[in-house]
Amino acid sequence: MSDIEKGSLQSEAYRGASGRRNANPGPLGLFSFASTTLILSLYNVGARGVQTPNVIVGMALFCGGLAQFLAGMWEFPNGNTFGATVFTSFGAFWLSFATILIPGSGILIAYGPQVVSKERESALGIYFMTWMTVTFLFFIVSLRKSISLAALLGTLTITIALLGAHEFTEKADIGKAAGGLGIVVALIAYYIGLGEMLAAEKAAVVRLPLGAFKHD
Repeated sequence: MSDIEKGSLQSEAYRGASGRRNANPGPLGLFSFASTTLILSLYNVGARGVQTPNVIVGMALFCGGLAQFLAGMWEFPNGNTFGATVFTSFGAFWLSFATILIPGSGILIAYGPQVVSKERESALGIYFMTWMTVTFLFFIVSLRKSISLAALLGTLTITIALLGAHEFTEKADIGKAAGGLGIVVALIAYYIGLGEMLAAEKAAVVRLPLGAFKHD
């Protein structure tokens, strides 16, 4: 069993009952998650003066949402419960987040037309804190998988907690801190995704260490 099989979000290419060698859906899920997270995080830190993050809706629906959800579905026949659960869950997260931001959904306007609404901010804060809890549970499982995966989910847990705290307190500095840490999360996810993609190649230019833990 290879390090990537033991220490990543997914198992290495799996030969099912039909004898066919399945491709690794891990890089798709990781790159989709990383790209969507990077864009939103850059918006959160105010890059290029962007204050309204609604351009993220398209990415959240089709990249972070649909593509990652499909990666999770493809992990189930590979027998990888952890990867299937993580990818599917975060795919659903991005789909739900995009739905909140779509004006036609009526979700945000239900709290009133004003720019700042205490009830709306509290509702979003609870939303983020719930996902922080889910991510922390994933982090606990990752502690026996690899250093890189634990770093990804640990950092993501803090990032989502900061997003929730930003909604509760309405302090801009906390939102920017969440954005800055989110950029780190995206870079870690890119690294793991690239490492898994290279590991799937027989003649890869280089191999990236993921820090997989050795198990007996």
